[in-house]
Amino acid sequence: MATQTEVPRVRPPAEAAPPPAERGRLYDVAVAGAPAIVALVLCLIELTTRSLWLDEAATVAIAGQHGSAFWQAAAHDGGNMLGYYALLHVLTSWFGDGAFVIRLPSVVAAACAAGAVSLLGLRLFDRRVAFAAGLLAAVSLPLVFWGQDARAYAPMVALVAGSFVAFAAVVDAPGRRGPWIAYVVLTTLSVYASYVAIFAVAAQLLALAWRRTAWRPIFGALAACAVCWIPLAVLALSRGSGQLFWIGRPNPKLARQVTGALTSAGFEPNFHPTAVATPLAIVTVALLIFAAVRIARRREWGPILAVSWLVIPVALMLIWSFIGQPIFTPRNLLVSLPAVALLLAWVIMSRAVPPVLAWVAVAILIALRLVVLVPSYGTSPENWRAATAYVTHAARPGDCVAFYPRDASMPFDYYSGGPVQPHVEQYETPLVPAGCTRVWLVASHQGLPTGTAASRAHYAQYVAVREALARRYPQRNVRSFGYASVIWVELFSR
Repeated sequence: MATQTEVPRVRPPAEAAPPPAERGRLYDVAVAGAPAIVALVLCLIELTTRSLWLDEAATVAIAGQHGSAFWQAAAHDGGNMLGYYALLHVLTSWFGDGAFVIRLPSVVAAACAAGAVSLLGLRLFDRRVAFAAGLLAAVSLPLVFWGQDARAYAPMVALVAGSFVAFAAVVDAPGRRGPWIAYVVLTTLSVYASYVAIFAVAAQLLALAWRRTAWRPIFGALAACAVCWIPLAVLALSRGSGQLFWIGRPNPKLARQVTGALTSAGFEPNFHPTAVATPLAIVTVALLIFAAVRIARRREWGPILAVSWLVIPVALMLIWSFIGQPIFTPRNLLVSLPAVALLLAWVIMSRAVPPVLAWVAVAILIALRLVVLVPSYGTSPENWRAATAYVTHAARPGDCVAFYPRDASMPFDYYSGGPVQPHVEQYETPLVPAGCTRVWLVASHQGLPTGTAASRAHYAQYVAVREALARRYPQRNVRSFGYASVIWVELFSR
């Protein structure tokens, strides 16, 4: 009798763990992706709550033009933000000019900027530094503010950060074509987003002194960029710097505002300083000074690139603001904001610092930055929504509305539902037709009696407009809205 032998069951092999290289790539994705998600969430919170301000209305007005009118409106700004206006032109043509639509590109750009900072940290340092740097970049009042704003500053920061990632890749492997092409594209587009991005290129050139083998591919790439920038150069030279009349020479107040913005301790005059603003600024500056001392003692490539990114744009803008047209403002120095995050992470995550203590320090910095950031949500430094609602609800038949400058009509028309025309920097006496029973004078950015020469001239014209209206309409009622750039609504009546 034959015996049956039991055939052993073959068990499926346990799921193999991913190889170390694949695990490393997954970690890198998480290191770059998590800060990007944090920045995305922070920028989406109450995205449409804040009122549009004057410059955002100018974006809507310029992007809403078609054909030659679009190019004429963009050229009036000297070509600055030309690429951004073109992007918004396409989006608004497809989806309309609602606040969510026009601000969404900046939201995505802020997320990309935080992710790019982490990618650069991975290339220059290690995962701990990269992750901490990305989080510090994401939790930053200036970046979140511009990430919720329909202007090109957040896209410019994202493109500049991406340019630095590609730059570092070219320096590490000068013969690779992919990083070289990426560097040309990102650097070119960064200047099409904002002219101040060119100062980041100067920082990269200085850092090349420590990587001379990469001079030839980098200079070749910048030559290609220069050819692409020719249209911008033509527009800038034809327009001049008249649109920057409002920027004064550097002074202690402006230096304090720039320091607050770079350290993410505040963003004046857009928001009032919080109780932790000064301590956060002091601690951050102290850490940056310590980082500079370490770099001077041990000249390593990664920290040198980061400190060049911080120092060179600040120094060049400061020098140029004394010898030429002033450009030293918090919004322009945003170009160096990611470098602060990189240097802070590099110092705190030093191997001399115990890991637990290092992460506690990063958590404290992030907590202080959140204390600064949270009160900004829903706050409208220029509340054009409220000002427009006040006028439209209180207006009577026979009333007339005058604007000084004509720029003020752009946000007013946006919220009143009319077509938004690009009246940018039109400081002219408004024409009030005869027969108006009452006249509403809406003014903002009307110049300052203590500002630059052009600003004082604009303000004198504003005073003359008010006095002329007061002679025709003796009774006057005044309301103000916002605080950063106050919107003055004056009702003149007989």
